[in-house]
Amino acid sequence: MKHVLAIDAGTTGITALVIDEKGRVAGRAYRELKQYFPRAGWVEHDPLEIFSSTVAAARDAVDAAGHVPDAIGITNQRETIVIWERTGRPVHHAIVWQDRRTADRCAQLAPRAELIAQRTGLLPDPYFSATKIEWLLEHYRLRETYDPRELAVGTIDSWLVWRLTGGALHATDPTNASRTMLYDIDRLAWSEELCALFGVPVEMLPEVRASSGSFGSTRADVIGFEAPITGIAGDQQSALFGQGCYARGTGKNTYGTGAFLLLNAGEERPTGGPGLLTTIACDAQGGVAYALEAAIFIAGAAVQWLRDGLGIVEHASDTEPLARSIPSTEGVYFVPALTGLGAPNWEPQARGTIVGLTRGTTRAHLARAALEAMAYGTADVLASMRRASGAPFERLRVDGGATTNDWLMQFQADMLGVPVERPDMVETTALGAAGLAGLGAGVWRDADEFLATREFATFTPLLEPARADELMAGWHRAVRATLSWARDTGTDGA
Repeated sequence: MKHVLAIDAGTTGITALVIDEKGRVAGRAYRELKQYFPRAGWVEHDPLEIFSSTVAAARDAVDAAGHVPDAIGITNQRETIVIWERTGRPVHHAIVWQDRRTADRCAQLAPRAELIAQRTGLLPDPYFSATKIEWLLEHYRLRETYDPRELAVGTIDSWLVWRLTGGALHATDPTNASRTMLYDIDRLAWSEELCALFGVPVEMLPEVRASSGSFGSTRADVIGFEAPITGIAGDQQSALFGQGCYARGTGKNTYGTGAFLLLNAGEERPTGGPGLLTTIACDAQGGVAYALEAAIFIAGAAVQWLRDGLGIVEHASDTEPLARSIPSTEGVYFVPALTGLGAPNWEPQARGTIVGLTRGTTRAHLARAALEAMAYGTADVLASMRRASGAPFERLRVDGGATTNDWLMQFQADMLGVPVERPDMVETTALGAAGLAGLGAGVWRDADEFLATREFATFTPLLEPARADELMAGWHRAVRATLSWARDTGTDGA
């Protein structure tokens, strides 16, 4: 029986899973990461803690499984960056994807936004890696104090590969490279033009290798055993692969605090759309495919607000029986723009709006409206993705905490008009890394054999399409009201 070690280097902690060739979890371990907030809007991690926690979790999972892995896959929080001396010493804490310290710099880049979008599929935003790297280079005068060949920079996968291989390899994969705002996603190479714009020496950047392939081997004196690293992908793309969405027109949604949607657009780069990013994902062989990505800022957080802010539910799970207790919201819509609207409207000044209230409105109506909002928002974004990609769309794969709500999953299928499929294993991010590594090491012959280890619960549409259209029209009306409030500055003196 062959085994794969999947390392999921997330934002809040490190998860290690040993998965056998039948897709069963043979060993599991977790280590939490300390979060550093040196100033408002700044978020950092200690790279040495990331590495030591990875080693500890990996050893514990392997010990629990009782098997040295035949291969290792790594998935990671994207956009977070580390700069280190090639001796292995970080020059500073890792700057996390959530960090906003370069917001002013990104605003200055507005005249270059079209160029950046053409090359990378991204928009100037502190979320991405380039301005984080630029900030460290300038703030610590690294260009003046080091020869660029003495330094290495990379996302967390690169840092782990460097340390696990004892400094033998500095490499990343296209999914992570495509999130740096330095990678040309048409040429599939680092953009010298963008590296010059941000003052990043190309010599510092990692080699880009296929997501399923060779990334060296771990050293026994580092982690306790030798095993090849044969798979790497950023967390959202890893989840996409773990859900079996490696063909054109397949997509997944992760329902967490917000919602992250990715649609595999195939081998040709799709046109963008409002609020959509173009990024790189994986095909069935772990090679390059293009994908459209969008973020809905508030999903499960709307239910958390009902619980913690209003106190109308005691537990998030209470929303399901409340939703089932009434036949409809009776025209109540909740647009949960509590931190602005993301895709496809992209209005940062928007705020949460509830419309259609009457004296007959109860907490059940509000709970159901919050759940419905997740489904409406997802349907809106996927419609935009389908138009932009021209790809067929026959089902949606789902993961994340909210997917345990069967009522929500059924309503999502009704709004999309296609089946919604929920996997038996919710840790799809780690599973994707395992799949890519297993393909690279021959644990599974192909992606279909890997996917055959999974089972899915399927929710098929039951609502009449005309009724679904009517409900969506009401949602769009509520969104227009929200946008109108955000954009009406009240300067007429009323």
